[in-house]
Amino acid sequence: MRASRSRIRSLAVAATALGVAAALTATSMPSAGSATAAPVAHKPAKAPVIDKDSTKLRQLVKTQTILDHLDQFQIVADRYGDRAAGHQGYAASSRYVEHVLREAGYTPRRQYFDFTYTRVLTNDFTAGGEAIENHVFSGSPGTPEGGVSADLVAPADPQGCAAATWDGIDAAGKIALVHRGGCNFSVKSRVAKAAGADAVIIWNNAPGALVGGSLGDTTPDLAPTTSISQEDGQALVAAMASGPVAATLDLDILVEQRRTWNVIAETRKGRADNVVMAGAHLDGVQDGPGINDNGSGSATLLEVAVQLKKMEGKLKNRVRFAWWGAEELGLLGSAHYVNDLVLNRPEALDDIATYLNYDMVGSPNYRIGVYDADESTYEASAPVPAGSIETERAYRAYFKAIGQPVVDTAFSGRSDYQAFIENGVAAGGLFSGGDGIKTEEEARLFGGTAGLDYDPNYHSPEDDISNINRRSVSIMSDAIAHLTITLGKSTASIDVPGGRTTKRLVHPRSPEPRR
Repeated sequence: MRASRSRIRSLAVAATALGVAAALTATSMPSAGSATAAPVAHKPAKAPVIDKDSTKLRQLVKTQTILDHLDQFQIVADRYGDRAAGHQGYAASSRYVEHVLREAGYTPRRQYFDFTYTRVLTNDFTAGGEAIENHVFSGSPGTPEGGVSADLVAPADPQGCAAATWDGIDAAGKIALVHRGGCNFSVKSRVAKAAGADAVIIWNNAPGALVGGSLGDTTPDLAPTTSISQEDGQALVAAMASGPVAATLDLDILVEQRRTWNVIAETRKGRADNVVMAGAHLDGVQDGPGINDNGSGSATLLEVAVQLKKMEGKLKNRVRFAWWGAEELGLLGSAHYVNDLVLNRPEALDDIATYLNYDMVGSPNYRIGVYDADESTYEASAPVPAGSIETERAYRAYFKAIGQPVVDTAFSGRSDYQAFIENGVAAGGLFSGGDGIKTEEEARLFGGTAGLDYDPNYHSPEDDISNINRRSVSIMSDAIAHLTITLGKSTASIDVPGGRTTKRLVHPRSPEPRR
């Protein structure tokens, strides 16, 4: 039975008053997605013998303790409104993580960086005389005072991903209505603005919740951009077929520079020149608790780190953990970390054997997804550094050994592994699903409901503790514990002789994590 929320809440309130309170000690001592194609045959993964150290660590990492960490993140969100970068909720979440790490024997450090903070002050969209619920993309510029009023216009290809889709269409001074899918949100915004549109409305390609996301940093080539539901989009498209539809979009957006940070901690034991790194973003979206996205990955990583410390003497390689800031604003924290190494310590980047990413591991309508580096289901839309395929096989070998079905999830670079793979570092990870639609085959493999989102609460105020799937967290946390200690003891299974690339890129600006 889960710990009393009222008791945990009283502890956390006391803790907040003290910054990081000893009252939390009792809790801390005991934690892109698109629709998936049908699973396909893989090169058989050799089932490993699950050694006693993996078994021990998996036994130490208890699902209930991970949920206790998530309770603390929920308390923070309840107190401050959310856990977004640049807000007090992110600072409080960081203090909690740092406190738990110190109690376990780590010496966590903060890596600070500046970012462009935006906050929507006014957001009104009307079309055909009706007010329509909408969501502003992070990084969107605001409209001129008084908003933009014009007829709606749509491209020849509803997705509006290429300039040619606007050929012969008068978009000048109008509000573009485009369909989600096919390319990044930022591409749709730039292409429509280049065609002359003064604002962009993106309607969802699936029923239910509004889509959220980021355009990256606000830039002059972006139009004010917001999203509406599939149902509202379809209604507007039908109305446009009968004649002009007048619309108004009024966005007042605060834009200013703020500072946030990553939290980094690593084991003392193990080779410093052969580092196994694992990360999860700690921030959430504005105006929501962000408990699955990504409190779930952060809490699981935290508990794996805590329990691994008790077995540190088993490690041959150093294990480094990262809780990233500002992922929801365009993968900014992880990009800053990698850029700093590229510019100042490129040899330290070469020392990272693989990076393991955990972004959403407790989705209510979950799947067990492994990043598809070998492209057996998805053609990769991002670099696949040497060692990435081997990292995928390491996950699959574990799941095969315990008889757990898994499916591929796209190796697209749409989470915090992006900057690593673009600079030649192997990567892998797990994902329980976001706003993609669960297939019939996945429902057969994992239970749940086909035809619904993996996480219907994705990027919404409903992404709270009540919607976390305990079974998903349990399966994922065991796999995370296994990979962490197994690779911490030896990276022989993923090492590729001469496989590391030497070209280094400073990550200029990340696109949105998902589309």
